[in-house]
Amino acid sequence: MRPLPTLAVLLSLALSATAAPKNIVLVVTDDHGCDAVGCYGNPAIKTPHLDRLAKEGTRFEHAFATTASCSASRSVLLTGLHNHLNRHYGHEHAYHHFSADAKLAGLPVHLDKAGYRTVRIGKFHVAPEDVFKFGATLPANQRNPVAMAKQCEALFKEASDKPFFLYFCTADPHRGGGVAEDVAEKPDRFGNRAEGEYPGVTTVKYDPKDVVVPRYLPDTPACRAELAQYYQSVSRVDQGVGTLLDLLKAAGKLDETLVVFLSDHGAPFQGAKTTTYEPGLRAPLLVRHPAATKRGVVNHALVNWTDIAPTLLDFAGVDPKPLQLHGRSFLPILEEEKPAGWDETFASHTFHEVTMYYPMRVVRQRQYKLIWNIAAPLTYPSASDLWASATWQDVYKKGPETKYGPRTVRQYLHRPAFELYDLAADPDEAKNLADDPKFKDKLDELKARLKAFQKQTGDPWISKWEYE
Repeated sequence: MRPLPTLAVLLSLALSATAAPKNIVLVVTDDHGCDAVGCYGNPAIKTPHLDRLAKEGTRFEHAFATTASCSASRSVLLTGLHNHLNRHYGHEHAYHHFSADAKLAGLPVHLDKAGYRTVRIGKFHVAPEDVFKFGATLPANQRNPVAMAKQCEALFKEASDKPFFLYFCTADPHRGGGVAEDVAEKPDRFGNRAEGEYPGVTTVKYDPKDVVVPRYLPDTPACRAELAQYYQSVSRVDQGVGTLLDLLKAAGKLDETLVVFLSDHGAPFQGAKTTTYEPGLRAPLLVRHPAATKRGVVNHALVNWTDIAPTLLDFAGVDPKPLQLHGRSFLPILEEEKPAGWDETFASHTFHEVTMYYPMRVVRQRQYKLIWNIAAPLTYPSASDLWASATWQDVYKKGPETKYGPRTVRQYLHRPAFELYDLAADPDEAKNLADDPKFKDKLDELKARLKAFQKQTGDPWISKWEYE
């Protein structure tokens, strides 16, 4: 006699069956860390709509980008492949000119074949277009998420027997928009403008004394001023998400739509963006499944952005297995808090800007994490916007032994080949255990896991184990 299916299996089948003909909205923000979302524990920032999304769905506590670089990360989201295989190693725009393998087919192409109307709005930042081809592109001011949401209203109201996939990408809260001359430390404005310059947006300002300074950053006036500007940009995102949810509901589509909210990677500060430390890779992931029976779930699975494409394809009724993607669908575990078999994740970073060659490979388990800095003799490169930031320059100018979060400036810029951390005892990744004889077995174990990951995912940099 065949064993009866478990409750988890029955739930997975029910969700998939209900979801097959339904709509998908994927919201991707820019440089938005977990440290700037209320439902992730920040009491100072006002994100009521994101908090609402978490209450109505699942909040993933341990969700990770595979690379903390904008274009490269988006290429992973839209292919389900690590960028060392899809070849989108870094930025697409301007002189950087990275792009994916032209032979690939991205998520919108697969969904189009499955009968979806595919629409994008906002930041794209990947190439070539044929690999990531959408059926329609909506015009938008990428710094006004409220106006972006309103541009999607016609899509939600359109009478069609075909479901839609909406890829909704803001430019907030990425740095940009000039220097705030009215603040002594002159932080970047993070796209912030005067009241009324973003129609539909209610400006939410923050006092630098009220912000929460993450432990990876220095608690300085310059940093607090920049965090206040960063929060203001995040509040625009939150209002845009709220408007999007309200319009879906008004059109009668909210309970027919899978809504996924995430960021391409962590915050736009040294110590986060472009690094493989926790603040760089860990990012918010909120998922509202229309057929879920449990709401407000906090899920502790270790998932990463290679899992997004397989999950959305699974929801759409497309079997992702024949596509040989690097990730897997997390639909079957969406309503679980501590699912088994989701205890390890990997990261692969090679470039950000074209001048920033610094390949890193990472294996991260529940307790231990290993970073392999493949080009360790090189000075760690800085993204141009992070280098110029008030937070970094304020500390950098004081000398190489000045502390910047848990590290000195010298330690930040000059890294060993291997960094091994016990995340339970050292969540700040401040004490490298790679040279400690007591941890040799753990180091060897994680090196072997990295090699296996590189072999399995076709990583050309696996050769560096042999001759460097």
